[in-house]
Amino acid sequence: MRFAITCIDRSLNVLEAFVQAGWTPVKVFTVPVDGHFNHNTNVVARANALNVPVQLSRMQESDLQHLGEIGCDILIVASYDWKIGDWSRYIPYAINFHPSLLPKGRGPYPAIQAILNEEKIWAVTCHKVSPKFDEGDILAQDIFPLCEDESHESICLKIEMASQRLATHVAAHFLNLWNAARPQLGGSYWPRLTEEQRTIDFARPVAAILRLVRAYGLYECKAKINGTSVFVRRAVGWTETHAYAPGSLVHVQHRRLVIAVPDGFIGLVEWSSIEANALSNIGR
Repeated sequence: MRFAITCIDRSLNVLEAFVQAGWTPVKVFTVPVDGHFNHNTNVVARANALNVPVQLSRMQESDLQHLGEIGCDILIVASYDWKIGDWSRYIPYAINFHPSLLPKGRGPYPAIQAILNEEKIWAVTCHKVSPKFDEGDILAQDIFPLCEDESHESICLKIEMASQRLATHVAAHFLNLWNAARPQLGGSYWPRLTEEQRTIDFARPVAAILRLVRAYGLYECKAKINGTSVFVRRAVGWTETHAYAPGSLVHVQHRRLVIAVPDGFIGLVEWSSIEANALSNIGR
């Protein structure tokens, strides 16, 4: 099979799985990245090593037409910020690797919500690219367990490893899986969380707050302390009976802040300022 693929570095293992299965890449589409959380340097380097052209701009209908003209059999979507147009006019197949247990968790970035929902199992799903986001017939899934203390970083690593396993399976059995693909029934769409949902509510219990911090991890959630907004990367917490009002700043040690919540305390141990002179604004 001759294939084109959309990916960034975290989904490079999908490209590698198809190459290792003997499929032939003809083009790589990637997207502009921030170079902090998302990267594409390894994708570009690998494409250059394979002598495959790379496109950074958004895929247009003319690009799909060109794929058909060069004999591309399939478009593989492993990570992409933009909607794919009507590929069926130009190439025989198109599949997407979506990081959720479809039909649950359609949408742009469901991993965070999976942690907040305390999902017990999660998956990467390979499905046909359809006109509506993430609603195409399912070819296969790689399902894995989630832990009680799951974090953004751990679920992302699990997704990367599951994607490689799934891609290897799909490459080996593609036509059978395509022909036997099953429709999605029901399901749910999870939009990106709002800024309000991303912000710590100190009126909530310790466990819920720590879950929010873990769910965002290096992407950081937010908090407001004494009227000052901060980004929170890491926090600790414990249950304890006390008489403080929830949200009260009860202890400061250098940049470590302890805030009261209804059933205990939350300690912010890694945070960064949104506003200038944040620590002095928060108070000592």
